Amino acid sequence: MSSPVSPSLKDLPKVNLDLKSELEGFKTVNMKKAETQEKNVLPTAEDVATEKTQKALLQGVEAFDTGKLKHTETQEKNLLPDKDVVRQEKVHQNLLEGVEHFDKATMKPTQTQEKNPLPDPEAIEQEKEKQNLFAGIENFDTKKLKHTETQEKNPLPTKEAIDEEKKA
Repeated sequence: MSSPVSPSLKDLPKVNLDLKSELEGFKTVNMKKAETQEKNVLPTAEDVATEKTQKALLQGVEAFDTGKLKHTETQEKNLLPDKDVVRQEKVHQNLLEGVEHFDKATMKPTQTQEKNPLPDPEAIEQEKEKQNLFAGIENFDTKKLKHTETQEKNPLPTKEAIDEEKKA
C-alpha cells in the first residue's frame, strides 16, 4: 500500500463566502468560560473483589488436572411410562372425553319424587308423653316429700315352725 497523500487545493471542498468571512472574523473572547471536569470512573472495591474471584475461579477451572478424576458408571433412567400407566391414562382420557361430549338428548325424562319419612301422629304423641314423663322425673322437687319412718315387718319363724318344716 502506498502512503496517504494530502489532497491538493483544487480537490478540497469549496466553502461558502459568508461562512468563510464569519470564520475569519471569529474572536475567542466572545466565547463563554466553561470549566472542564474529567471523569474517570474507577471500579469500586466490590467490583475489583468480584472480578478477582471470577478470575481465580476461571484459572482454577483452566488449570484443573483431569487425571485426578475417577471413572464412574452412569445409569440412564428411562422416565417413559410403562404400558400399564399408558393404558390407565387412555382409559381416564376416554372417560373424560365421554363425559364432556355426552349427548343429553338421548336421556329419558324422569320425575323425581321426594320422600320425607316422617313418623305418624300416634308415634309423635307417644314420644311427647315419654318426654313429658322424663321431664317430670328429672324436675321432681324432693323437698315436697314428707318424712316417713320405715317399719320392717318380716316375722322370723319360730323354733316349732322350723322343726315342722324339717320333719316334712
